[in-house]
Amino acid sequence: MDLQLLAALVLGIATIVVLVLRTRLDAFVALLVAALVTGSVAGSAPTDTLDSITTGFGSTLGSIGIVIGLGVAVGKILEVSGAADALARAFVRALGRGREPWAMGGTGALVSIPVFCDSGYVIMNPLARSIARRQRGGYVTLALALGCGMTLTHHLVPPTPGPLAVAGIVGADLGGFILVGLLFTLVLLPVVVLYARWMGPRLEAEVTPQVREAVYGAAGRGTGRGAGAATALADRDDDVDESPEDDPAAALGEPPAGAARHRVGTLRASLPLMVPLALIVANTVANAVDRSAQGVLSGDEGYEPSAWAAVLAFVGSPVVALVIGVVIAVYGLLPRWTTRDQVSGWLAEAAASAGLIILITGAGGALGQVLRDSGVGAALAEGVASLALPGVLVPFLIASLVRLAQGSGTVAMITAASVSAPLVPELGLAPLAAALACCAGSMVLSYFNDSYFWVVTRFTGLEGTAALKGWSGITTAVWVGSIPLVLVAGAVL
Repeated sequence: MDLQLLAALVLGIATIVVLVLRTRLDAFVALLVAALVTGSVAGSAPTDTLDSITTGFGSTLGSIGIVIGLGVAVGKILEVSGAADALARAFVRALGRGREPWAMGGTGALVSIPVFCDSGYVIMNPLARSIARRQRGGYVTLALALGCGMTLTHHLVPPTPGPLAVAGIVGADLGGFILVGLLFTLVLLPVVVLYARWMGPRLEAEVTPQVREAVYGAAGRGTGRGAGAATALADRDDDVDESPEDDPAAALGEPPAGAARHRVGTLRASLPLMVPLALIVANTVANAVDRSAQGVLSGDEGYEPSAWAAVLAFVGSPVVALVIGVVIAVYGLLPRWTTRDQVSGWLAEAAASAGLIILITGAGGALGQVLRDSGVGAALAEGVASLALPGVLVPFLIASLVRLAQGSGTVAMITAASVSAPLVPELGLAPLAAALACCAGSMVLSYFNDSYFWVVTRFTGLEGTAALKGWSGITTAVWVGSIPLVLVAGAVL
């Protein structure tokens, strides 16, 4: 590989890491500066580098920006309406006593598809505390399972913003990404539960006194019981405690006089999430079936969708599917007394939370375009091809290194996708395999430079070494578990 082009790549990634860690600048500015550095060091003319940045930024946001905004809007309505909490309680009741860690892991995985990890964990943590209070132990086990269940789909399943951005940058089919991401999640969920059950009881005594008292009450200050305590409480009520202060739908306000308290059933709660996912997946399946029937298995040449496939292509496009999801959420989950101003305020909050992710995604696309146009991507592909290393591990390892360096999983996967996108054709990688590798690699070792680390460990009451053993350990365990899955995806897809 040409040393000048190698230096351009190394300096570009180093720029991102240094700016995010050592300055007041955020990842959006860091990615743009990295694109300028990469193009300049690679020898591109300044005007060419600027053209590449604007082209890459615009084309990336044109394909994915609207979808990210709609996805977080659905998540916000699930949050404020209490629908996310309703889904969690349904998981707990369906799986039954003794399987609470599975319920917490599954709940986290489902809720985190449309809801950001940080806010989703805050919403669902009172449920974990209620269960631990009822069974008089096992809070750390439940908290770790909940938090890492959220990590799985946050990193692997669109329409979570990070995977959405990666799909747009590398050109992966969204429906196929959802299906394979869900499959990865199902395979990795046992890793989450087993680690939580193994490590949780060992850390129960390490919970800070303040959190212990908040979970178990004054009588629980000295308890260090593990998750097995539930089996000794067979005579207790199966229902989870529902204290008023744990009600996630408090933002809806008090109902008018004579109106019933707002409740969301499980089926209704799942519709804004399941309908868009089903439409997107149906579009992918219909496209494959229709192409097969016409004998056109790849590419667009010679393919004209039949009437039924064209209809599904429209309603199953991510933009239309998520618009439908937002409409279902607003009119199906919120009570009649909710005002237009309240809904507008919540959607504005969702847009604000999505804004930085959208900008980072566009900047990642800009960096990827600079890598393509400057020749760095092609040179890197040639260099990797000469190594005895499976091509699918390249984006996986890039994401892992960036995650370790700066902490944010979203930034890590977008950076890996931006660097890897030019390599996909040269390495013979399927875009879907490359996207999965970027996302799985970004799960490694959540620790002090990750904001989600602090959310989970503070709510769980773990500090110092206990926090590292619990949360850093479980995220690294699922990262290790994802390696064979990534290798299989690289070979099969």
